[in-house]
Amino acid sequence: MVNLTAPYVSGFLAFREVPFLVDAIKRLQKKEPSLMPQVLLVDGNGVLHHRGFGVACHIGILTDLPCIGVAKKLLHVDGLKNNDLHKEKIQQLKMGGDTFPLLANSGAILGMALKSHSKSSKPLYVSVGHKMSLGTSVCLIQACCRYRIPEPIRQADMRSREYIRRTIELANSQEAGQERGHERLREKRTPTLSPTRGLEESTEEERPPENPSPGYHS
Repeated sequence: MVNLTAPYVSGFLAFREVPFLVDAIKRLQKKEPSLMPQVLLVDGNGVLHHRGFGVACHIGILTDLPCIGVAKKLLHVDGLKNNDLHKEKIQQLKMGGDTFPLLANSGAILGMALKSHSKSSKPLYVSVGHKMSLGTSVCLIQACCRYRIPEPIRQADMRSREYIRRTIELANSQEAGQERGHERLREKRTPTLSPTRGLEESTEEERPPENPSPGYHS
Protein backbone atom coordinates (compact mmCIF):
# COMPACT_ATOMS: atom_id res chain seq x y z
CA MET A 1 0.00 0.00 0.00
CA VAL A 2 1.35 3.42 -0.95
CA ASN A 3 0.21 7.00 -0.59
CA LEU A 4 0.20 8.85 -3.90
CA THR A 5 1.50 12.37 -3.44
CA ALA A 6 1.56 13.70 -7.00
CA PRO A 7 -1.77 14.83 -8.48
CA TYR A 8 -3.23 13.16 -11.55
CA VAL A 9 -2.40 15.20 -14.65
CA SER A 10 -3.24 13.80 -18.07
CA GLY A 11 -0.05 12.89 -19.93
CA PHE A 12 2.07 12.86 -16.76
CA LEU A 13 0.90 9.58 -15.22
CA ALA A 14 4.49 8.33 -14.92
CA PHE A 15 5.43 11.01 -12.39
CA ARG A 16 2.54 9.86 -10.20
CA GLU A 17 3.06 6.08 -10.31
CA VAL A 18 6.49 5.09 -11.63
CA PRO A 19 8.53 5.78 -8.44
CA PHE A 20 6.49 3.14 -6.57
CA LEU A 21 6.72 0.66 -9.44
CA VAL A 22 10.49 1.08 -9.70
CA ASP A 23 10.77 0.59 -5.94
CA ALA A 24 8.77 -2.65 -6.19
CA ILE A 25 11.05 -3.94 -8.95
CA LYS A 26 14.17 -3.07 -6.96
CA ARG A 27 12.81 -4.89 -3.90
CA LEU A 28 12.04 -7.93 -6.06
CA GLN A 29 15.55 -7.84 -7.54
CA LYS A 30 17.06 -7.74 -4.04
CA LYS A 31 14.87 -10.38 -2.38
CA GLU A 32 14.05 -12.73 -5.28
CA PRO A 33 16.43 -12.09 -8.19
CA SER A 34 15.40 -15.37 -9.82
CA LEU A 35 11.89 -13.93 -10.29
CA MET A 36 12.96 -10.82 -12.17
CA PRO A 37 10.82 -10.54 -15.32
CA GLN A 38 12.33 -10.63 -18.78
CA VAL A 39 9.68 -8.19 -20.03
CA LEU A 40 7.34 -5.78 -18.24
CA LEU A 41 3.78 -5.37 -19.50
CA VAL A 42 2.63 -1.92 -18.45
CA ASP A 43 -1.03 -0.91 -18.18
CA GLY A 44 -0.51 2.30 -20.14
CA ASN A 45 1.19 3.66 -23.26
CA GLY A 46 4.72 3.73 -24.58
CA VAL A 47 5.59 5.88 -27.58
CA LEU A 48 1.85 6.27 -28.20
CA HIS A 49 1.89 9.46 -26.16
CA HIS A 50 1.61 13.24 -26.55
CA ARG A 51 5.34 13.58 -25.99
CA GLY A 52 6.28 10.19 -27.43
CA PHE A 53 7.29 8.98 -23.98
CA GLY A 54 4.55 7.33 -21.94
CA VAL A 55 4.68 5.40 -18.68
CA ALA A 56 5.99 2.23 -20.39
CA CYS A 57 8.98 4.18 -21.75
CA HIS A 58 9.58 5.90 -18.42
CA ILE A 59 9.69 2.73 -16.34
CA GLY A 60 11.74 0.94 -18.99
CA ILE A 61 14.47 3.58 -18.95
CA LEU A 62 14.65 3.62 -15.14
CA THR A 63 14.78 -0.18 -14.77
CA ASP A 64 16.57 -0.98 -18.06
CA LEU A 65 14.02 -3.74 -18.62
CA PRO A 66 12.17 -4.37 -21.90
CA CYS A 67 8.69 -2.82 -21.60
CA ILE A 68 5.48 -2.92 -23.61
CA GLY A 69 2.64 -0.43 -23.27
CA VAL A 70 -0.80 -2.06 -23.26
CA ALA A 71 -3.71 0.41 -23.15
CA LYS A 72 -7.42 -0.40 -23.01
CA LYS A 73 -8.48 2.90 -24.60
CA LEU A 74 -7.11 4.87 -27.54
CA LEU A 75 -5.14 7.94 -26.56
CA HIS A 76 -6.09 10.81 -28.85
CA VAL A 77 -2.72 12.04 -30.06
CA ASP A 78 -1.30 13.26 -33.38
CA GLY A 79 -4.60 12.87 -35.24
CA LEU A 80 -5.59 9.51 -33.74
CA LYS A 81 -9.25 9.60 -32.74
CA ASN A 82 -11.92 7.09 -31.84
CA ASN A 83 -14.06 8.33 -34.72
CA ASP A 84 -16.24 6.53 -37.25
CA LEU A 85 -13.23 5.56 -39.38
CA HIS A 86 -11.47 4.05 -36.37
CA LYS A 87 -14.62 2.16 -35.34
CA GLU A 88 -14.97 0.83 -38.88
CA LYS A 89 -11.43 -0.55 -38.72
CA ILE A 90 -12.25 -2.22 -35.40
CA GLN A 91 -15.24 -3.92 -37.04
CA GLN A 92 -12.88 -5.39 -39.63
CA LEU A 93 -10.92 -7.22 -36.92
CA LYS A 94 -12.50 -10.67 -37.06
CA MET A 95 -10.21 -13.15 -35.29
CA GLY A 96 -7.93 -13.04 -32.28
CA GLY A 97 -4.56 -11.78 -33.45
CA ASP A 98 -5.95 -9.44 -36.13
CA THR A 99 -4.39 -5.96 -36.07
CA PHE A 100 -4.23 -2.61 -37.80
CA PRO A 101 -1.54 0.08 -37.38
CA LEU A 102 -2.17 3.31 -35.52
CA LEU A 103 -0.96 5.77 -38.14
CA ALA A 104 -0.51 9.36 -36.93
CA ASN A 105 -0.86 12.52 -38.99
CA SER A 106 2.92 12.82 -38.85
CA GLY A 107 3.17 9.55 -40.79
CA ALA A 108 4.63 7.61 -37.85
CA ILE A 109 3.15 4.31 -36.70
CA LEU A 110 2.66 4.91 -32.99
CA GLY A 111 1.29 1.49 -32.12
CA MET A 112 -1.02 -1.32 -33.12
CA ALA A 113 -4.68 -2.03 -32.44
CA LEU A 114 -4.91 -5.72 -31.54
CA LYS A 115 -7.97 -7.95 -31.30
CA SER A 116 -6.52 -10.05 -28.52
CA HIS A 117 -9.35 -12.57 -28.27
CA SER A 118 -11.88 -13.80 -30.81
CA LYS A 119 -14.78 -12.99 -28.47
CA SER A 120 -13.61 -9.51 -27.47
CA SER A 121 -15.36 -6.57 -29.13
CA LYS A 122 -12.78 -3.96 -28.12
CA PRO A 123 -9.12 -4.02 -29.18
CA LEU A 124 -6.01 -3.40 -27.11
CA TYR A 125 -3.63 -0.60 -28.06
CA VAL A 126 -0.07 -1.90 -28.03
CA SER A 127 2.92 0.42 -28.23
CA VAL A 128 6.66 0.13 -27.78
CA GLY A 129 7.96 1.01 -24.34
CA HIS A 130 11.67 0.11 -24.18
CA LYS A 131 13.98 -2.40 -25.87
CA MET A 132 11.12 -3.98 -27.85
CA SER A 133 10.04 -3.84 -31.48
CA LEU A 134 6.36 -3.29 -32.23
CA GLY A 135 6.01 -6.61 -34.04
CA THR A 136 7.52 -8.60 -31.18
CA SER A 137 5.41 -6.66 -28.69
CA VAL A 138 2.18 -7.56 -30.51
CA CYS A 139 3.14 -11.24 -30.76
CA LEU A 140 4.02 -11.41 -27.06
CA ILE A 141 0.82 -9.69 -25.95
CA GLN A 142 -1.26 -12.00 -28.12
CA ALA A 143 0.48 -15.03 -26.61
CA CYS A 144 -0.34 -13.80 -23.08
CA CYS A 145 -4.07 -13.38 -23.66
CA ARG A 146 -6.51 -15.99 -22.39
CA TYR A 147 -9.13 -13.24 -22.37
CA ARG A 148 -9.05 -9.69 -23.71
CA ILE A 149 -6.49 -8.40 -21.19
CA PRO A 150 -3.00 -10.00 -21.11
CA GLU A 151 -2.85 -12.41 -18.19
CA PRO A 152 -0.02 -10.66 -16.27
CA ILE A 153 -1.96 -7.37 -16.26
CA ARG A 154 -5.28 -9.12 -15.63
CA GLN A 155 -3.90 -11.05 -12.65
CA ALA A 156 -2.23 -7.95 -11.20
CA ASP A 157 -5.52 -6.06 -11.45
CA MET A 158 -7.60 -8.87 -9.91
CA ARG A 159 -5.18 -9.60 -7.07
CA SER A 160 -4.63 -5.96 -6.16
CA ARG A 161 -8.40 -5.35 -6.02
CA GLU A 162 -8.84 -8.44 -3.85
CA TYR A 163 -6.05 -7.26 -1.54
CA ILE A 164 -7.71 -3.86 -1.19
CA ARG A 165 -11.08 -5.48 -0.51
CA ARG A 166 -9.63 -7.71 2.23
CA THR A 167 -7.70 -4.78 3.72
CA ILE A 168 -10.86 -2.65 3.91
CA GLU A 169 -12.87 -5.52 5.41
CA LEU A 170 -10.19 -6.13 8.03
CA ALA A 171 -10.05 -2.44 8.92
CA ASN A 172 -13.84 -2.29 9.23
CA SER A 173 -13.85 -5.45 11.37
CA GLN A 174 -11.20 -4.06 13.68
CA GLU A 175 -13.06 -0.76 13.96
CA ALA A 176 -16.30 -2.58 14.80
CA GLY A 177 -14.45 -4.69 17.41
CA GLN A 178 -13.01 -1.59 19.01
CA GLU A 179 -16.44 0.03 19.13
CA ARG A 180 -17.93 -3.06 20.82
CA GLY A 181 -15.08 -3.01 23.32
CA HIS A 182 -15.76 0.65 24.11
CA GLU A 183 -19.46 -0.10 24.58
CA ARG A 184 -18.70 -2.93 27.03
CA LEU A 185 -16.33 -0.68 28.92
CA ARG A 186 -18.99 2.04 29.17
CA GLU A 187 -21.52 -0.52 30.45
CA LYS A 188 -19.14 -1.62 33.19
CA ARG A 189 -18.52 1.94 34.30
CA THR A 190 -22.23 2.98 34.26
CA PRO A 191 -24.45 1.45 37.04
CA THR A 192 -27.60 -0.16 35.73
CA LEU A 193 -30.92 0.36 37.52
CA SER A 194 -33.78 -2.08 37.19
CA PRO A 195 -36.89 -0.56 35.56
CA THR A 196 -38.93 -1.03 38.78
CA ARG A 197 -36.34 0.57 40.99
CA GLY A 198 -35.89 3.46 38.62
CA LEU A 199 -39.64 4.02 38.53
CA GLU A 200 -39.94 3.95 42.34
CA GLU A 201 -37.10 6.41 42.77
CA SER A 202 -38.58 8.70 40.15
CA THR A 203 -42.02 8.59 41.87
CA GLU A 204 -40.51 9.29 45.27
CA GLU A 205 -38.65 12.30 43.94
CA GLU A 206 -41.88 13.77 42.56
CA ARG A 207 -44.06 12.96 45.67
CA PRO A 208 -44.42 15.96 48.06
CA PRO A 209 -43.35 15.48 51.67
CA GLU A 210 -46.07 14.10 53.98
CA ASN A 211 -45.55 16.74 56.69
CA PRO A 212 -44.67 19.96 54.97
CA SER A 213 -43.08 22.65 57.02
CA PRO A 214 -45.07 25.82 57.77
CA GLY A 215 -43.20 27.68 55.08
CA TYR A 216 -44.01 25.09 52.42
CA HIS A 217 -46.20 26.17 49.51
CA SER A 218 -47.31 23.81 46.75
